[in-house]
Amino acid sequence: MNDVIGGSPRRADGAAKISGVFEYSSDLVGDGMVWAATLRSPHAHARILAIDTEPARKLPGVRDVITHEDIPGRRLYGQMMVDQPVLAGDVVRYHGEPVAVVAADDPETARLAAELIRVEYEVLTPVTDPVAAAEPDSPEVHPGGNVVARKVIRSGSAQSGEFPAAAVVVRGEYTVGMQDHVFLGTESGLAIPDGEGGVRLQVATQWPHVDQEQIAASLALDSDQVVVSMAGVGGAFGGREDLSVHIPACLIALRLGRPVKMVYSRTESFFGHVHRHPAVLRYEHGADPDGRLVYVKAEIFLDGGAYASSSPAIAGNAATHAVGPYAVPHVHAEAVAVYTNNPPCGAMRGFGTVQPCFGFESQMDRLAEAVGVDPVEIRLRNALSEGGSLPTGQVLDSAAPVAELLTRLRALPVPERTSQDPAIVRGVGYASCLKNAMFSEGFDDHSTANVRLRVVGGAPVATVTSAAAEVGQGVLGVKRQIVRTELGVGDVEVVGADTRFPSAGPASASRQTYMVGGAVRAACLEVREEVFTLARARLGEARAEHGDPAEHWDPAEHWDPAEHWDLAEDSVVDAAGEPLIGLAELLGENVIDRTSRFHHRTTEPLDPVNGQGDSAVTFGFAAHRAVVDVDVELGLVRVVELAIAQDVGRAVNPLALRGQLSGGTVQGVGLALMEELQVADGQVLNASLSGYLIPTMADVPSVNVDLLELADPHAPYGVRGIGELPAISSTAAVAAAVRAATGRPVSRVPIRPEDLVDLS
Repeated sequence: MNDVIGGSPRRADGAAKISGVFEYSSDLVGDGMVWAATLRSPHAHARILAIDTEPARKLPGVRDVITHEDIPGRRLYGQMMVDQPVLAGDVVRYHGEPVAVVAADDPETARLAAELIRVEYEVLTPVTDPVAAAEPDSPEVHPGGNVVARKVIRSGSAQSGEFPAAAVVVRGEYTVGMQDHVFLGTESGLAIPDGEGGVRLQVATQWPHVDQEQIAASLALDSDQVVVSMAGVGGAFGGREDLSVHIPACLIALRLGRPVKMVYSRTESFFGHVHRHPAVLRYEHGADPDGRLVYVKAEIFLDGGAYASSSPAIAGNAATHAVGPYAVPHVHAEAVAVYTNNPPCGAMRGFGTVQPCFGFESQMDRLAEAVGVDPVEIRLRNALSEGGSLPTGQVLDSAAPVAELLTRLRALPVPERTSQDPAIVRGVGYASCLKNAMFSEGFDDHSTANVRLRVVGGAPVATVTSAAAEVGQGVLGVKRQIVRTELGVGDVEVVGADTRFPSAGPASASRQTYMVGGAVRAACLEVREEVFTLARARLGEARAEHGDPAEHWDPAEHWDPAEHWDLAEDSVVDAAGEPLIGLAELLGENVIDRTSRFHHRTTEPLDPVNGQGDSAVTFGFAAHRAVVDVDVELGLVRVVELAIAQDVGRAVNPLALRGQLSGGTVQGVGLALMEELQVADGQVLNASLSGYLIPTMADVPSVNVDLLELADPHAPYGVRGIGELPAISSTAAVAAAVRAATGRPVSRVPIRPEDLVDLS
């Protein structure tokens, strides 16, 4: 069957999406609906002296205008630290920060009215350099200092501040620009008052239950007065973990007693969500004469922008992943996330590991050159393997096939050159990475699901319910595959729940198949056991009544269902697959309903002094090879081919999985060559798709996907989180290929033409 674990069934929403009839959050409407628009600060840092909303209120069609003074509850919100104003009150800390929201009969009137609001500012000098912001004497973005989080990892002799001598030492400083998610569906949602003092929000999000908590706190409501439900999502990649439409829309809906819709324009979207942290990375690698690593020193500065968002966790990931998938006995790695007056930064695919991957893989190329071996060989000599230890002291207790991934890539043929132009040079580059999955450092990560089995119209029907966020990754289909696998029922209904159902956790951290899948599987196993209990009783009654068991059923062989029975083709079957009794006959009017809450194995916080501890649930591994042609006269790069080899544990849906690996790889190409939100003195310069470039079909090469399936023994079905890894090492691989082609250091991404052309 194609719709069980290991098959590649068609997406249930696929036809609707490609035909244009799928309902995204921006398509939602409500009776009597008004539109809301936001006034944003033109300054990166300024004191607000006065806000005059009267000109906006006088415009015909305007229904309401709100500022910070109208928020009845908590005026701040935030992902990990509650530090961000819903609407700025006394100070604006970044270009584009929301100051007021207008509701009107149509979107044009709402936008025009927002422009009529008069705000008197006292412009202040912005703090924009993350390295300088980390200094104690830097001007403060927030009272109390600019350091949001500092994570230090010390292993081996680095714990005493000493490092052994090394025969070969390479040093480098690297820079990563600010990448945006550029999901094609901009932020949008529809808030509807319930008529009893509460509100319902339909919104494109990644974590409905956190949105619910934030709305309730700011609107001074009980959490059960706020219901958040998933609307159609047009891409996420981490950027919908921090919403900005949710609180204003719900507040105005309650004030007006009518539905309120907010939809950001593309330009506004660049201001309306977090971005990938820009970074400055300083590395020193010491090795023996053969290139085997002796020590690594890493110093990583992460620009968190004006508010904290996920910066504390991202700093933790940057530090714990600072040396990559390599065995290093002595490590000092320090990651610092700081406040600046640049746009806020938070979760994006790779979550704090993309930046150090570019740094440590650039270092590995330099080390290979210094030792005189090829780039793959230097990585093989240092590759981690199962049983190896990370700089945190955590032992890898499942497959870590770094060497195999690289070896597979090296064995691939290189595409033939098609250009004879001497100005076009060919380069091949490699990079590998590891990435933790699920939440870390003791976080109580869990997911809840319900499975219900009943008879409808003479046939068994299974219904699976959870609040898992479907953001395009295909979790709805995974739930269906699991139920089909465990219960053998042909008719499976997948129900997406709102926040009245217990949380499934967010669509982030490469966790949904592992966590939601674990909860669905656990509920299915409880249903299976109840089915077997009913079957045991029914078949036992038949034996007692007739003195002879049903044909094909030998009680001596099949009395223990845990060992001999299964569910398939809407029946209880024996070990040979022969039906013993149909589920419809067995169930009759009985309904089996089970809810399960799944937890992964426990983790622990890292030691605050030396960063030691088993902080991660599990790790995944991937590697990329990039082949590029570079025009050294024009500074233009064409990616000829990309190949990825990745251990996926077990491929639940191979076709969807290959799509994820290809898409993530292309996202990494974007960061390598073109994607950067350009900010100067705190001002965003290119908040449009004509200024912010993303790869198009013309830029995307063929992607060769090679899957390893080395099951994680601790995971449901042996799966591993796969969604983030392809976006991590692809950037570094493209940079390595350009480095190999041109001989230039390539110490910054995205790579610019001027980085490759001699302008002297």
